[in-house]
Amino acid sequence: MTLARDKNAAGPVLITGCSSGVGRAAAQIFRKAGYETFATARDVSTLDDLRALGCRTLVLDVTDETARRAAVDSIEREFGAVGILVNNAGYGQYGPLEEISLDALRLQFETNVFGGLRLSQLVLPAMRRAGHGRIVNVSSVAGRVSSIGGGAYHASKFAIEALTDALRPEVEPFGIDVVNVLPGPIATHFEATLLKTIPDTGPQSPYAYFKQRLAQRMHSFLDPDGFGVMSAETVARIVFKAATANRPRTRYSVGFIAHLGPIGRALTPDRVVDFMTRRKVPVGKP
Repeated sequence: MTLARDKNAAGPVLITGCSSGVGRAAAQIFRKAGYETFATARDVSTLDDLRALGCRTLVLDVTDETARRAAVDSIEREFGAVGILVNNAGYGQYGPLEEISLDALRLQFETNVFGGLRLSQLVLPAMRRAGHGRIVNVSSVAGRVSSIGGGAYHASKFAIEALTDALRPEVEPFGIDVVNVLPGPIATHFEATLLKTIPDTGPQSPYAYFKQRLAQRMHSFLDPDGFGVMSAETVARIVFKAATANRPRTRYSVGFIAHLGPIGRALTPDRVVDFMTRRKVPVGKP
């Protein structure tokens, strides 16, 4: 049986995207377990309840280099190094790829990919000097299986998978672990943000009906009572496990869909998958 890491030896925990969902739940779990926990968000006023719980709170927009440096510097000045970095901040850009602007695609990657990678770059030197550290990237089953209407979001999660698999063996000789957590669908505010990202290009768009059906499909897929949909707390408990196990697995798939989805996709021919997904989210009216 693998024992949990000592919280005092592990050092402080820095978590991004704590205004809601998995990040908020993870901050609560780490703090209740006695870890010095730094909860961050773009709007620090959303973290008042976490501060009341004993978390330290910081303003952090993961796309802002000044904010990234300030957050890491403030922790390192007091503690010497970040002990555990949880890269959780992210959102889903959805819609037909033809209509998603390159600026929107860049922002998707700046938030979901480059923000976490840059924070990892910033914390690694001090972790290396300390001789230990843990980076937990909250990815998604969307990083293993791509689906119609979610190309931009899936691409960002596939990128996290690739970067994590490359970074892990690069830093392991310095006593640093890098772990991926891949949840299936979660009942959070993710859906509301997702629906707002679908481009509104008017009723004359060749994708007008597709976008309508895509919104309906994602609403159903993320229904809290839907098949395989988990709570943020369920995922946050696995994030805590990934961050504190002495010998963590390289990745933790969370939930039925995350475990079986990639297997089913690998065994199903591409054209069959295309046909099935077009039936669920048709491009044109039948």
